[in-house]
This record gives sequence, structure tokens and C-alpha cells, in this order.
Amino acid sequence: MHDILVLYYSQHGSTLSLAQAIARGIAAVPGVQARLRTVPKVAPSTQIASPAVPDAHAPYVEASDLTECIGLALGSPTRFGNMAAAMKYFLDGTAGAWMQGALAGKPAAVFTSTTSMHGGQESTLLSMMLPLLHHGMVMVGIPYTESTLTSTTSGGTPYGASHVAGIDGNTQLTEDERKLAFALGKRLAITALKLAAESPL
Repeated sequence: MHDILVLYYSQHGSTLSLAQAIARGIAAVPGVQARLRTVPKVAPSTQIASPAVPDAHAPYVEASDLTECIGLALGSPTRFGNMAAAMKYFLDGTAGAWMQGALAGKPAAVFTSTTSMHGGQESTLLSMMLPLLHHGMVMVGIPYTESTLTSTTSGGTPYGASHVAGIDGNTQLTEDERKLAFALGKRLAITALKLAAESPL
């Protein structure tokens, strides 16, 4: 059984909901399972840091999670059209994996959540792709052969799965958002298995 890392940062639960839907898509493919992980908050030195172990949901990611998994789904809420600082901080610390080429050739997908419909979903997804491309990862999106992509009136883009939480921070995904997140997880898993089978390692 191969693992695919589903790594997310979620402050209010919306990005977590997407991560869980993507994990279900991964689990629908025989031979793979999702490994859910999160990153701790970053804070000014005057504030207390996050606890060493999260109170709920997924444990914090470790360097070994990146190397042991055959694929990666990376998710963050939008912060002014970019990924959240907590996710950026984690990625900035992956130079060791980069020097070893630990992620090169592995597939990756991205997902995000915003408050408003035009709150920077696509730019956030693109911002998360950049460090993954530097790692040599193979990006997997959602093709227009997924019919929901052309009919959704909420989240969902060809760049990755997304959710429009609204001003009230609704963590409930729409049916279209759920379908597209599931489809992305499934496509990532299928791609990861194919690439792992072709790998000389």
C-alpha cells in the first residue's frame, strides 16, 4: 500500500473539508491511501506558539512524510491571493528535500478556500505550484473532461480544487466542490501509481 500525502493548513475548517474530500478520492483507487498532515501556525515572538501536537485532526507534517509518500496534495486558505504564511514557512524549510531531489518526478495537486468568489483562488493555487515545480514535481490539475468543472457556480478550477466559504466561513462544501475535490484526489492517486511503477527507484 502506497501513501499520498495530503498536507493542509486550515484555520476555520474549510480547507480541512477539501483535504478530507481529496483523501476520499485517493482512497477510491486500489493500492493507495491518504496520509493527512497539517502545519502549525506561525506567530510573532510575543505570542505563544502552537502546541507540539495538534488538539484535533491530523498530526503535524514531518520531513519523512514528504520522502515516504508517492504524491502530494497541498492545500491552504487564501491570504491576499497567496498561500497562508504557515504553509509558506513550511515550504521554505524543505531545502533538504530539494537538495536530495526527494520530490522530483512525484505528482502534486493543490487546493484552496476563499471567503469570496473572486478572492484569489487561482492565484493562490498558482502560488503553491511554484515551490513544487522547483522541487521537480509533476503538477496534476482538474481537466475539463470533468463535466462539473463547467457547471459549477461555486468553487472548482482547472488548477485545483477550491471552496467558496462565504463571509460566514461555511465549511460545508457544495456538491460540485465535493465532486471536484474527489476527482482531483482520484486523478492524483492514479497518476502517482503510474509514475511510481515507472520509477527506477
